Amino acid sequence: MFEYATINVCTYNRPDALKRVLLELDQQTERAFEVVVADDGSSGETAETIASIKDQVRYPLRHVWQEDRGFRLSRVRNLAVARAEGDYVIFLDGDCIPPNDFVEAHRRLSEKGWWVRGSRVLLNEAFTVRVLQEELPVARWPIWRWAIAQVRGDAARSTPFFRLRSPALRKLRPRKWQDAKGCNLGVWREDFFRVDGLDESYDGWGCEDSDLAIRLINSGKFRKEGRYTMPVVHLWHPGEDRSTYDTNHALLAETLERGAVRARIGVSSHQA
Repeated sequence: MFEYATINVCTYNRPDALKRVLLELDQQTERAFEVVVADDGSSGETAETIASIKDQVRYPLRHVWQEDRGFRLSRVRNLAVARAEGDYVIFLDGDCIPPNDFVEAHRRLSEKGWWVRGSRVLLNEAFTVRVLQEELPVARWPIWRWAIAQVRGDAARSTPFFRLRSPALRKLRPRKWQDAKGCNLGVWREDFFRVDGLDESYDGWGCEDSDLAIRLINSGKFRKEGRYTMPVVHLWHPGEDRSTYDTNHALLAETLERGAVRARIGVSSHQA
């Protein structure tokens, strides 16, 4: 298990959601972590929000910002990891509310030679507005409340909120890279650097998370399933611009074909 984690929280002009995520992280049962916000060019309101929260929370909180030149998530996440102090990195989106045992569960599943794929539950637009405006404690709801939310159409699913501690199903698909999501993913920092982090060749939305998963597997680090142990509540947001998807998918196909391990442009470009 890791000794100290860095939670890499990415954001872009969503200070209301980010505030909720950062405050929920202060309620964690596991305290051995820092938070680095990876900011892909937000306006000053986000910086002001982080500054106001910094004195309220008990964990170290830092803010890494880059100029807004479109969707450059891989780059800003690499920048944040380059400044991380933890031996383990947990990637979390700034619109994904974690349960209070989120870090504890990631710590329990962390194991040398493996990276952990977590799950999420998507909310609809109207319910997302309620969650933020009414400060509903959804990350701490029991499973029956989520079952009702699913029936009402407020949430896409409820089953991820079941808790299964058995390790029996965790390593059944060690080479599966599909559906790895950067909104909830844990990886050893040394393994991240071994593959040179996220590939900044991916310009715009799409495929950068899958590329990282493929290269980790190619390097001998395999997938461990985090389902039914630390789901995050994914707030609704408008769809991303997918105009670059075909180009990014071609890059992903090339990564698969050549069995790549290292990123074309990676985290090493930001290290002193």
